[in-house]
Amino acid sequence: MSDTLKHECGIAMVRLLKPLEYYKEKYGTAFYGVNKMYLLMEKQHNRGQDGAGMASIKFNVEPGTRYISRIRSNKAQPIQDVFGQINQRVNTIFAENPDKKDDVQWQEENMPYIGNLFLGHVRYGTYGGNSIENVHPFLRQSNWRHQSLIVAGNFNMTNSSQLMKELIDLGQHPKESTDTVTVMEKIGHFLEDEVADTYLEAKNKGLNKKDSSPFIEENLDIQRILQRSSRNWDGGYAMAGLLGHGDAFVLRDPSAIRPAFYYKDEEVVVVASERPVIQTVFNVPIDNIKEIERGHALIIKKSGETSMKPVMEQRPKKACSFERIYFSRGSDASIYTERKNLGKFVFPEVLKSINSDLENSVFTYIPNTAETSFFGMMEAAEDVLNQQKTDAILAGDGKLSKERVIEILSKRPRFEKIAIKDAKLRTFISDDSSRDDLVAHVYDVTYGVVKPTDNLVIIDDSIVRGTTLKKSIIKILDRLHPKKIVIVSSAPQIRYPDCYGIDMARIGDFIAFKAALELLKETNQYHIVYDVYQKCKAQQNNIDTDIVNYIKEIYAPFTDQQISAKIAEMLKTSEIKAEVEVIYQPVSELHKACPDNLGDWYFTGDYPTDGGHRVVNQAFINFYEGNNKRAY
Repeated sequence: MSDTLKHECGIAMVRLLKPLEYYKEKYGTAFYGVNKMYLLMEKQHNRGQDGAGMASIKFNVEPGTRYISRIRSNKAQPIQDVFGQINQRVNTIFAENPDKKDDVQWQEENMPYIGNLFLGHVRYGTYGGNSIENVHPFLRQSNWRHQSLIVAGNFNMTNSSQLMKELIDLGQHPKESTDTVTVMEKIGHFLEDEVADTYLEAKNKGLNKKDSSPFIEENLDIQRILQRSSRNWDGGYAMAGLLGHGDAFVLRDPSAIRPAFYYKDEEVVVVASERPVIQTVFNVPIDNIKEIERGHALIIKKSGETSMKPVMEQRPKKACSFERIYFSRGSDASIYTERKNLGKFVFPEVLKSINSDLENSVFTYIPNTAETSFFGMMEAAEDVLNQQKTDAILAGDGKLSKERVIEILSKRPRFEKIAIKDAKLRTFISDDSSRDDLVAHVYDVTYGVVKPTDNLVIIDDSIVRGTTLKKSIIKILDRLHPKKIVIVSSAPQIRYPDCYGIDMARIGDFIAFKAALELLKETNQYHIVYDVYQKCKAQQNNIDTDIVNYIKEIYAPFTDQQISAKIAEMLKTSEIKAEVEVIYQPVSELHKACPDNLGDWYFTGDYPTDGGHRVVNQAFINFYEGNNKRAY
């Protein structure tokens, strides 16, 4: 993506279903779980590089022995730092106790991080700073194992302030207002409630306090805890939790906005944010990996019993389409096909733009994630050229010379590697003009390929703010002296902020929004902006279910093509000699390419939760009032 767009988080969970001696005998190490966690997290590093953390729980240790280990890092390479520290600690202990390398029982009792249950997290923070305190997993500790809680998730809540108020109304005093803390404290409160109820049940059975603990652990109703905790949650989430005694859960939001997959066999239960990660790390077929159902929790009891339980009423499935366009790893079989289709389905508009002149057009992409959609565009171009070849041969009515037939058949679409991203350039000068000049050199180009008579078509994942295009990419492409530069976005126009995990909170940043405003000015309709502001202010204190997305009225007077044309005009600076055109994927074609991920609120304004409408309402108010703060 030419515009840097940060996003998402990734979760990984491993529950070992056999005693540690089993893994030592079969795989040569009792640290099998730790090793798998490293791979699961490293193969999800695309989901966040701000921080990483891992927690483990031991089942079979005596009271007074540490049973929870947790390590977190916000260093430059946090995953490597986390597991580097673990490795150093383990090696030090083995160096001091060389006779214990094969003593699994001693290792379990005396070494950190070895355990039966693991939770890992890679983070990009869309809310809060990047201090170590904001890195998952979060820990809520207690002297009772069944009340110790570890939480990590891939999520954003739209109503964190409401959740905070609910905690205060319950009599709590949370130490932070981040959505992670409020969610953890909400779960913790109802966990304590459930423990108290289960203890009374144990007491009525005549059990003493010591004997009540195993009874509580066995009979804790995780489903009910989550049902009560999540009653007022509004957001997109895959929320994972461990209880100190060994129960675990992963809860997915009712619209399936955030992804979560799991795999179970006789040795392990595994959860990850991405399917191919599990496929690769555990070498299992794709059909054996399942999605956690929306509004359900995968619950793993300490006994190993695993079940999928309903927690919230399901909403229509609105899984995030940006996962398919850009965020998730393209090695997933379905995502790879979908990204190719995005390139194929946008190609008819490209063909119109170049007047079907494939001979005088060069096709390329902006590295690296747009490469797959580029492959799809290649296939579509080849299909068109093959049809052109067929038509030319048939038009010859069998009278073409051998040389002419060879000439026709030898034509190929011109696919080239043109834009090359250099190593990240450090802007060491604060002067604006100097900074802009440095930014313009973030990309380099391949010379000697493009002719002055050529159209240069370059596909990108999406165009969000347009800053890199304007300050760098178009300028450097123009140095090749093409007749026309066609910028193709495999995603539709981004018009509305996201509030479920992607860092797109300010509507005034979007190039499509800026283009609509310019068109309103040019057509003497700018009064619509004030009208929308008044409507937004009037509903600012409404409950979320009564809020309407009036921001759609900003775009309503114009077609998608008019907005795209204005974007092209805004991106073309005075020194650019080539004609510039911008083409976006139609929303209808996006849905056709990604039929199971229909979440499109950033393109259409149709938010899957009521809190989304409040966020977009506030985002527009902030823009109009010149307030640069986030809308959630």
